[in-house]
Amino acid sequence: MLVSHYFEWEEYITGGHAQSVKNQRKVMDRRGIEYTTEPILDADVLHLNNMGPRSLYYARRARERDCRVLIHTHQTAEDFRESFAFSNALARPMKPYLRYAYSLGDHLVCTSEHNRAVVEEYAPAAPKTVISNGFDPDLLAGYEDLRAEYLDRYDLDPPVVFNVGHVIKRKGLESFVETARAMPELDFVWFGYLNPTGGKLDRLLRSRETTELVESAPDNCTFTGYVDDIRGAYAAGDVFFWPSKNENEGIALLEAMSCGKPLVVRDIDTYRWLEDGHHCLKAERDFAPQLDALKDPDRRERLGRNAKEKSEEFTIERVGDDLEALYRSLA
Repeated sequence: MLVSHYFEWEEYITGGHAQSVKNQRKVMDRRGIEYTTEPILDADVLHLNNMGPRSLYYARRARERDCRVLIHTHQTAEDFRESFAFSNALARPMKPYLRYAYSLGDHLVCTSEHNRAVVEEYAPAAPKTVISNGFDPDLLAGYEDLRAEYLDRYDLDPPVVFNVGHVIKRKGLESFVETARAMPELDFVWFGYLNPTGGKLDRLLRSRETTELVESAPDNCTFTGYVDDIRGAYAAGDVFFWPSKNENEGIALLEAMSCGKPLVVRDIDTYRWLEDGHHCLKAERDFAPQLDALKDPDRRERLGRNAKEKSEEFTIERVGDDLEALYRSLA
């Protein structure tokens, strides 16, 4: 079996989307599945991870040959909104574009049950399988040893409320800043790129609203920008605060869970599988009561332990079984 595992614009895309692709390739490496990162049509499966114009071209051509097309539904118009400058306007034509793109797949991979429900409207006729993006525990090994270094680097006093990922409005940036303002006794820190690409297009792509929110943040709210070792974020943080308004899944959340960090999340459909009061604390708008409750170290420890146990369902070894089975069913 040969898989053509193509990720269009790979050199420009960062964050969870890019990490998902890396996780898929680690699964294939560890299981001895032969693959190429080039789009070719003499493979058994053409697996597309970003439906740009080149991917559309190869998907159409593959349908003319004996090459099955598998498409990962990382993108939806709903998830695209409030991400960078002009994203709300671009989300309108993006939906019909993705409807056509996803219709070219013989099979779709959805990253969560929520993602599958959304994509059902895009391509109702296409068969769909839910496979988590997963997370790689090896990337986090030894994170505890970095705690003192990262607390000192950013002048943080525990218990630290933290987030990991791109700083974009959709991920609950306004809630993060305003909750920090309402709770000056706690340090809040957001580890991650201050722009959607993490690259050279910062000034062009960062929305005015994002810039204003970051610049107006109170003194107890820190934005680190890119960090060279993401393990330091999970080492320094004590409560993972994830007020995102729309997610297909959220790899950073899975990583935080695996490190035994208690979660405070927005109550959205994506996280129906997390039990409020057992794996996490949920809220719709006002997150201060939940964060206040987690000042109690015993409660942090209990919720974190339950989250860590739940995270074991999402390791790349576990989700790799489903990915390999899907490849073999299509080949």
